[in-house]
Formats: sequence, structure tokens, C-alpha cells
Amino acid sequence: MADVHSKSTRQKNMRAIKSKDTSIENQVSKELWRRGYRFRKNVQSLFGSPDIAIKKYKIVIFLDSCFWHGCELHANMPKNNQEFWFHKLKRNKERDEEVNNHYLNNGWHLLRVWEHDIRKNLTLTVNSIVEFIEEAKKREEIKSYIKIKQ
Repeated sequence: MADVHSKSTRQKNMRAIKSKDTSIENQVSKELWRRGYRFRKNVQSLFGSPDIAIKKYKIVIFLDSCFWHGCELHANMPKNNQEFWFHKLKRNKERDEEVNNHYLNNGWHLLRVWEHDIRKNLTLTVNSIVEFIEEAKKREEIKSYIKIKQ
């Protein structure tokens, strides 16, 4: 099936896609902030620029869109320029794996959240993020206590 947009219109549309301050990122961060959690967004100094980071507790959270990160349930391959898109999306998944390994190998607490979970039930998803943060904080506090005792 041919693209319904001209090449210039398609280019304009693709340039408008944002990598930060997305709707899902804004929804989650506003709700976390409302609940009293303080964090940084899109931290360029951290590997992979996590969507949400709490350095004090070594917490990074990535909010992955279904299309760009290859969700098994909702991702679809564009009809045009399939070879380009196959390699592009494959490389995105590989990069996600590299980022995961980096943080896990360096003792960070990593959470990845799918866009479809946020869209399906924001409150439930934010509740699970809060549980993750609280558990990670406890682990880091225990590590600090052990270091002090030694």
C-alpha cells in the first residue's frame, strides 16, 4: 500500500515525533510529582538518557513506546521502506538491551514500563512504579547502612 502522504508531509510528520516530554512521560511524571516523588527527567549525563532518574537511590525508569521499542503486542512494521524500519527498530531493541545491561551490571535499579500499560491504567501503573521506587530506596538504604557498619 502506498503512503497516503507526500514525501515532504511524511518528513514533517516524522520530525514532529518527540523523544522527550511525550504524553506518556508527562502523565507519569506529573502523577509521581503529585505524590511527592522528586526526580530528574531525560538525564543526559546517564547512559541511555532515562526518562526518570533518582540518582540518590540509583533508580532509572524508562517509559517505552510500543512502536519505537518493539512491543510484542502492539508494534507494527510500516509498509513503506520496510528494510530501513526493520534495521532501525532492531537496533532500538539492541540499544535497550545494552542500556539494561549497563545499569544492572553497575548496581542500579532499572524499570521499563510499556506505553500500553500506562494508557490502559495510569493509576495502576504509577502505583507499581511507586512500589518499585520504595523497594529500591529500601535496598539502597540497607547498602548504606552495611557500609557504615563495616
